[in-house]
Amino acid sequence: MLTTKQSRLSALLIPILSVLLGFIFGALLMLLFGYNPIDAYQAMLMGVFNSPYFIGEAIRQATVLTFTGLGFAIAFKAGFFNIGIAGQLLVGWVAAIWVALSFPDLPRIILLTISIGAAIVAGAVWAGIAGTLRAYFGTSEVIVTIMLNYTALHLTNYIIRSVLTTGNTTDMVSENASLSVGWLTTLTQGSRINMGLFIAIIVVFLYWLFMTQTTAGFEVRAVGLNPDASTYAGMSAKRNIILSMLISGGLAGLGGAIHGLGTFGNLFTQSGLPSLGFNGIAVALLGLGNPVGIFFSSILFGVLDVGAGFMPNRAGVPDEMADIVIAAIIFFVGANYVIRLVLDKMKSNKTAEKGGE
Repeated sequence: MLTTKQSRLSALLIPILSVLLGFIFGALLMLLFGYNPIDAYQAMLMGVFNSPYFIGEAIRQATVLTFTGLGFAIAFKAGFFNIGIAGQLLVGWVAAIWVALSFPDLPRIILLTISIGAAIVAGAVWAGIAGTLRAYFGTSEVIVTIMLNYTALHLTNYIIRSVLTTGNTTDMVSENASLSVGWLTTLTQGSRINMGLFIAIIVVFLYWLFMTQTTAGFEVRAVGLNPDASTYAGMSAKRNIILSMLISGGLAGLGGAIHGLGTFGNLFTQSGLPSLGFNGIAVALLGLGNPVGIFFSSILFGVLDVGAGFMPNRAGVPDEMADIVIAAIIFFVGANYVIRLVLDKMKSNKTAEKGGE
């Protein structure tokens, strides 16, 4: 029987091996098509880490992924698959920009607070629709959130063109609604890294505190593990379903606010759903639902995403290869039971050999 320390080490090996296998799979695919994987990965990594600007951009990308990853993770802990993270991020983005453009002259602390608050509420309400339908009518949250994704996409484009502006791009928000931080921008030679990074660190801590130190967090985890036993123990499964989805959507909406007020400073029509929402799901799975793991996973994905742009020019490798690596990592994370099976088999063989001596 595994000790607690061995169990933790085994759990840590899963994401590490998933990442390594993802890179190996990508390398084999590059070799198959005649590309040099060493040059490709070197271009990807050195392109980011040799430049303060691109380090800042990778962290900026990771910041938003932290919120979407945490949003997915809490719903997953409660036993639900929230596919609607992208749509919830989008409605949060809309709400934040809408409020910021409506009250441009408010003091910065007030304007940022209400803009971000509006984004959190919008994301929570959007996810709460699926949570309520699941809790009271037993509908599939997967189907509902997928449909709400596209509803959010088309509703957002309508609001941009018909309410906020007559074109495809809104005005820039005022300086009072910007999340940019002068010294961070200077430090990273003009990147769009912003105070969302500090908000993300605080939220990671609050998420850990909620899930491990509060009764509500315990109930959310308990419902996810066994809803029938939780109900028998006096916990309200319906309440916890809705609560977990509200928090999940609120975190995704917060990511939308950071993306809108920190990265762009405006809102524009979308041709498709933001990839940050779906990549957030991958980040959560790679981080195994642990908030610190999610934070570091988001940094990895930020580096992969930004570094992919260097692969075509410096190594002659299509940047789509980076997407294949990410997809492979997700695959191996999703198939972690195979990795666990191999690890358990290796341990069993080792134990048998010791026993036979």
